[in-house]
Amino acid sequence: MLDVNPLILAVDRFADRLRAAPESRLRRGAAAEGLALARELSLRAQRVENPKRAPLLMPDAGVFTVADQVMVAGRDLAQALHTAKTPPGGEPEGAVDLVEAAAGRAFG
Repeated sequence: MLDVNPLILAVDRFADRLRAAPESRLRRGAAAEGLALARELSLRAQRVENPKRAPLLMPDAGVFTVADQVMVAGRDLAQALHTAKTPPGGEPEGAVDLVEAAAGRAFG
């Protein structure tokens, strides 16, 4: 089984920063970065869980929900990778890099 703890920690840190951000910061792009990340993490989780089915797109539920969307999508991916019989190579590390890059763009 893969160690997905670094992914969970990175996702939780970014979600916490989004929750603590003022509305003005969220509207200046942090929420958009969060939503883009949540969508990508969700797509990756769906591909791991069911590669034959077309993935669904996470909806835009607003700037005040994006932190929860990031956390849910990130933990879904972590769980999918943790339980996958044949996980894609390097996926947890690549996802951590993705989260950290999004956080850098949102709060850099």
